[in-house]
Amino acid sequence: MKPILASLAATAALFASSGPQAQTMRPFLDFKTADAIRDHCLANAGKAGHSVAVAVFDDGGDLASYSNHGASPAAAAVAQWKGRSAAVYRRSTRETAAWNAPTAPMMATMEGGVPLFARDGTPIGGVGVSGASSEFDAECGTRAAEAAGLRVSRPEPGSE
Repeated sequence: MKPILASLAATAALFASSGPQAQTMRPFLDFKTADAIRDHCLANAGKAGHSVAVAVFDDGGDLASYSNHGASPAAAAVAQWKGRSAAVYRRSTRETAAWNAPTAPMMATMEGGVPLFARDGTPIGGVGVSGASSEFDAECGTRAAEAAGLRVSRPEPGSE
């Protein structure tokens, strides 16, 4: 019994002396922001007469928000492909298409996916849009991200 009490006392002393550890919060994409991006893009597309699918992903490439608002089933799959690519490569799909690496995992090779960055430049996800022209898809995602207070590219070093 005494060895067990001694072990417990030693363990308690070890944890008590370490004190609380401060953690720095990293910006992240919350569901409210992801939904706002999705809804803004759907509204803009509707005003322009387009039916699009919108897929918003977090920085790990996990789906955070999605809607296929009258777009085809194929557009739904393409929006997810574009959005996940933008999130995990942290580049627009226009850029990754230019890399000419169609067999790279999760890499989209057509415009319409944009990465999402917090105001400080921290990568937090990506949005993919499909159902209209690739140019419109990219613009729709960009405007929605900016309306949510996010960037779609990293700030240049020393620019802020």
